[in-house]
Amino acid sequence: MKTLLLYPKFPQSFWSYDRFMEIAGLKAVLPPLGLITVASLLPKTWQIRFCDRNVAPETDADWAWCDLVILSAMLVQQQDFHNLIQKAVKLGKKVAVGGPYPTAVPEEAIHSGAHYLILDEGELTIPLFLEAIAQGKTTGLFRSSEKPDVTLSPIPRFDLLQQDAYLMMAVQFSRGCPFNCEFCDIIALYGRKPRTKEPEQILTELQTLYDLGWRGSIFMVDDNFIGNQRNVKRLLRALSPWLAEHNYPFTFLTEASVNLAEDDELLSLMVESGFYAVFLGIETPDQESLHVTGKVQNTRQPLVEACRKINDAGLLIYAGFILGFDGERAGAGARIQEFVSETSIPQPMLGILQAPPLTALWHRLKGEERLIMGERIHPTGDQNTLMNFIPTRPIAEIAQDYVEGFWTMYEPKQYLKRCFEQCLRIGVPLKPRQTMKFPLAKGFHLVLQVMWYQGICRSEIRGQFWRQLWVIFWQKPQVLNMYLGLCAAGEHFWEYRVLARERIMEQLGYDPLNVLA
Repeated sequence: MKTLLLYPKFPQSFWSYDRFMEIAGLKAVLPPLGLITVASLLPKTWQIRFCDRNVAPETDADWAWCDLVILSAMLVQQQDFHNLIQKAVKLGKKVAVGGPYPTAVPEEAIHSGAHYLILDEGELTIPLFLEAIAQGKTTGLFRSSEKPDVTLSPIPRFDLLQQDAYLMMAVQFSRGCPFNCEFCDIIALYGRKPRTKEPEQILTELQTLYDLGWRGSIFMVDDNFIGNQRNVKRLLRALSPWLAEHNYPFTFLTEASVNLAEDDELLSLMVESGFYAVFLGIETPDQESLHVTGKVQNTRQPLVEACRKINDAGLLIYAGFILGFDGERAGAGARIQEFVSETSIPQPMLGILQAPPLTALWHRLKGEERLIMGERIHPTGDQNTLMNFIPTRPIAEIAQDYVEGFWTMYEPKQYLKRCFEQCLRIGVPLKPRQTMKFPLAKGFHLVLQVMWYQGICRSEIRGQFWRQLWVIFWQKPQVLNMYLGLCAAGEHFWEYRVLARERIMEQLGYDPLNVLA
């Protein structure tokens, strides 16, 4: 079977880092780990071509060559996903789809013409699909209510990737999360019992990347890396000596719940094992909203104190914040801005609450008849899309909080100030280590670009840029590369804040900032 694996394009978004990618000479932040894992699950006798459309488009020759097209997509990729299905059908190709988006909303893939829906987790449903193919079936929907044993998952086909096009590589240790946040679809997709790979599996995957020549940062793409704390400590204890034996070729970042701050041993092990950053789902500093949405793990200790403890241990913090929870009091946006200022989190991801299909929030709002029917019933995956339900305070007020908060927090002087303060705040371990790795040639080019744009061209921050760089260089050179990387990312956010404002203006029909003025 001649099979073309296609990964749809991402639209410009908070996480796309478009301008950063451009000046760094890169194409995408992360590779599609799910799709290259699917490639490992297909028969060895099949001929495979792989294309990440965020790196380079497939060719007409690829379309002419293949018998079957396999697509995987997240919600935010839905536009290109549907375009690809329709093109494949028009060309007379069979189409198989999977991933979080079609799993959540299979009827939309069917409507576009997909022949095979390989839903849920591929370790269990791809064999069902292959059996149907062997039986000559031309359509099928394959699901499993069970969760696979990830200790049996194959090594992803990292060899299919154009490595020099990516900022980071991706590895997965666990699936699932023990918490019960109402708005999150992870527990619906992957369950509340975190399933983990064995340490030896992860080391084998890392060895594979090492042998393929990758040197740099790796994102542990778990939705909650510390969901199973006993097993994650086993991994970290095995990872640290492996890194030492290989002369520390990789550094890591991941996503974790805020209760990471409650475990000193875990924090220490992460830093010793090359972790330099963590994304935290803080959501809001309002305790009432955290209780309403079931985010009780964020209420066990003061959030500012938790962030400082994680910084002190040696980890840079990225964080997510959400506006629009039920019962949210006026001024929520201002309180988030105050929290971000107090903690100096450089890149706060501010978003407007959505109710994704499958979530407890979706089912509750559907029962309360608060879902907005029509085009907005299924969220787009963008943080700057108005909610797909009727909130408890005016949508216009929430939109104003969003635009004003994003516009203010990503004002260039404010952004650089937080980058500077966060880097000075991060504890530095006794053993010297890299905080972020980047290929030497591209890293040198990126530094020159940052110095040109922020140290020369941008008159409003020119002096601030050089003063802060000088202090970092003399007081904390261990985080110099991290600091410059954060500065470079500012080029993306300063463009994106304009786009975010325009998207909200288009939905509202007016500019919320002008209303505030």
